[in-house]
Amino acid sequence: MSVVRVALVDDQALFRAGIRMLVESQDDLVFAGDADDGRGAVALAARSRPDVILMDVRMPHLDGIAATERIMADAEREGREPPRILVLTTFDLDENAARAIRAGASGFVLKDADPEFLLAAIRTVHRGNAVIAANATRELIAHSSRGAGRRPAPAAWADLTAREREIFALAAKGLSNAEIAASAFVSEATVKTHLSRVLGKLGLRDRVQLVVFAYEHDLPTG
Repeated sequence: MSVVRVALVDDQALFRAGIRMLVESQDDLVFAGDADDGRGAVALAARSRPDVILMDVRMPHLDGIAATERIMADAEREGREPPRILVLTTFDLDENAARAIRAGASGFVLKDADPEFLLAAIRTVHRGNAVIAANATRELIAHSSRGAGRRPAPAAWADLTAREREIFALAAKGLSNAEIAASAFVSEATVKTHLSRVLGKLGLRDRVQLVVFAYEHDLPTG
């Protein structure tokens, strides 16, 4: 059985202790260390080489966004696989969490999420997939629908076909491939093909970045 090495970065000692106990209760997870600020996170990533890092956003000295950027840059410079970073936030809609996604994080979950959800999220990002809390997805879409401070659509948006824009809109709402297929009356294989093209044309890494992209831009539907 493959064992996942999990590290934690948070400035609250009690929270760190609780997460450590949760991780250590799982046969397929190993606790790889913790840190209480972003500078410690960078050193921990270099020293322990965890597979997944649970990263708080708001911390003293160096926040989770800057720490994520440094960890990713260090891995790229050294030519090694970077850890998957899962951002921990206390708010459903958190611009800092969105910024962390752009910095290279694989998703974000709420700090008060059910333990089983957090464990599933750890395993999901370790497999190379992205995670975004359903409530956060709804909040992002609701916020973007109000048009507050969004940027104009980039030139690449014009490269999407009408069908690709339809699939994009459904994916941005947090729908699964099966749900998108049912809504668009196509097969799941077709959905995967369209999503792959959408991500490629827009220069996005995964579905989490797609949701953030939708949140940040004023995208015409025509």
